[in-house]
Amino acid sequence: MENNGKRLTRSKDKMIGGVCAGLGEYLGLDPTIVRVVWVLMVLFAGFGILLYIILWLVMPKPTVD
Repeated sequence: MENNGKRLTRSKDKMIGGVCAGLGEYLGLDPTIVRVVWVLMVLFAGFGILLYIILWLVMPKPTVD
């Protein structure tokens, strides 16, 4: 698997912790789409909040370029 210099980090474009925006940047998706999917996971699957908190703690802060 090729890295292409991408690194999964929290984003500076954040609403709460930058997790959704960071995932969107890493995957090449609009952060709004990731946030909508996240809300749907919270409402229908019930594990979105716990997963968000875990990712918030695990994902590093963005580096200053």
